[in-house]
Amino acid sequence: FRECCRFFGDNGLTLKVFFTKAAPFGVLWTLTNYLYLHAIKKINTTDVSVLFCCNKAFVFLLSWIVLRDRFMGVRIVAAIFAIAGIVMMTYADGFHSHSVIGIALVVGSASMSALYKVLFKLLLGSAKFGEAALFLSVLAVFNVLFVTCIPVILYFTKVEYWSSFDIVPWGNLCGFSILLLTFNILLNFGIAITYPTLISLGIVLSVPVNAVVDHYTSEIVFNSVRVIAIIIIGLGFLLLLLPEEWDVWVIKLLTRLKVRKKEEIPEGNGDIASGLPNKSRRTRPSMSS
Repeated sequence: FRECCRFFGDNGLTLKVFFTKAAPFGVLWTLTNYLYLHAIKKINTTDVSVLFCCNKAFVFLLSWIVLRDRFMGVRIVAAIFAIAGIVMMTYADGFHSHSVIGIALVVGSASMSALYKVLFKLLLGSAKFGEAALFLSVLAVFNVLFVTCIPVILYFTKVEYWSSFDIVPWGNLCGFSILLLTFNILLNFGIAITYPTLISLGIVLSVPVNAVVDHYTSEIVFNSVRVIAIIIIGLGFLLLLLPEEWDVWVIKLLTRLKVRKKEEIPEGNGDIASGLPNKSRRTRPSMSS
């Protein structure tokens, strides 16, 4: 525990560190989920999952501006694809008020998620397995102490009203909580164990799953504009998964292919040249006979 506490700084996990380094992430993570859930009320889950993929493009833009990461032209193209996909997704529903508000909520959720990741890299760097567990525990303590107070305050100020506890769908609520907990465990610990690219691919794979579910459970219309928007955003997301030195690898691969072709051509010419004397040697005895 003491070793993992060094993740927060030389002084470890103090009260000042709790409010300066844990509280901002708790607020950002709460806003990410809050906006995401409100967006699902406005638009279908397929559009929400597709638009949330744009957070990868927002992470690149923020990292480029804040963290001074390496400039990559292919990632700029991917960010343009993401923005174009957002506009096309809005156009697919005819710019209705509910769809525009829903899309704005998803984009806001993706922005909060991107800001969370960039701020984590800026303030804390990279976390190991135990450090990630401790960081999530600190976030949980912050949520229990502060975020859970907000519904109580809204209730006593009569801004919101609670229905009777018998009406609450406890089965669906507990199932959602289990899925959300599983998602956070796989996301945070998966990055510490395996490659982040594999974890990112899971976000893309959720799009066709949601599309199949929406096709059978809702009245979603997969018109040409929506399909093109999904493809553009998915393509931009995949471009963002390319490593920083992908261009160097491509150049090395092309160079090796050219060298192999040059080596195969002289070998082929040598076989042809060596075949000619053998043929002449075989013909001479026949002429003498």
